[in-house]
Amino acid sequence: MQVNAKPYQLELKHPFSIAKFSRTSTPVMLIKLTYEGIDGYGEASMVPYMGESLESAIAFLNKVDWKRFTYPFDFREIMEYLDDIESGHPAIKAAIDIALNDINGKILNKPCYEVYGSDPLKMPLTSYTIGIDTPNVLREKVADAKDFKVLKIKLGRDNDKELINTIRSVSDLPLYIDANQGWNDKAEAIDMIYWLHDKGALLIEQPMDKTNMDGNAWLTGRSPIPILADEAVQRLPDLDALKGAYHGINIKLMKSA
Repeated sequence: MQVNAKPYQLELKHPFSIAKFSRTSTPVMLIKLTYEGIDGYGEASMVPYMGESLESAIAFLNKVDWKRFTYPFDFREIMEYLDDIESGHPAIKAAIDIALNDINGKILNKPCYEVYGSDPLKMPLTSYTIGIDTPNVLREKVADAKDFKVLKIKLGRDNDKELINTIRSVSDLPLYIDANQGWNDKAEAIDMIYWLHDKGALLIEQPMDKTNMDGNAWLTGRSPIPILADEAVQRLPDLDALKGAYHGINIKLMKSA
């Protein structure tokens, strides 16, 4: 197994803002694994609050014994091995996993959905994420999303209703809402959830702080739409502690590997 890595900074068209921070770029690592002449590609997108960087990704790749990876790949054993090297590093571990799955699909001459027995007709729609911004930029972002069928809106600040009303002035698409732990008062939060339901919201991600299990559970028990855990769940072992606090979870490969 050979590995090549290309680090770069992905410059964003607009600053990307959520409840607690903003950024203008994202560090990304593109990797290529080559196994017996077959190339597999993976990508690690490293958001700042997860503690990863281009430097940490390169350092982790240098610790991997690539001779261990032989076909047929035992993906569970591989992930256990990567975890044994060092905890954390979910994005670069996900990139390795994706690249190996790419190779696996090419060896089998099958797309990944077929390898895993998925039905493309039953896959959920891909949403277009819109960060917190000024009204003029929000309208520009909605225009950029003209080919999408669902918008995902970042909320969690004092002007949440203004943001939604601005979007509703130019679009009637269904909405996914991600508060990114931005709501602190559960009474105000449940009022907002009902208001968002009336505005066409289909779900709410991580309304309150991930450590506020009681608050999130209180909202889940009263919400007219699904409440999903996001920052509160990173790995499978996290699920047991979330029982009763959410209707479901949001799985992101870059944060879960």
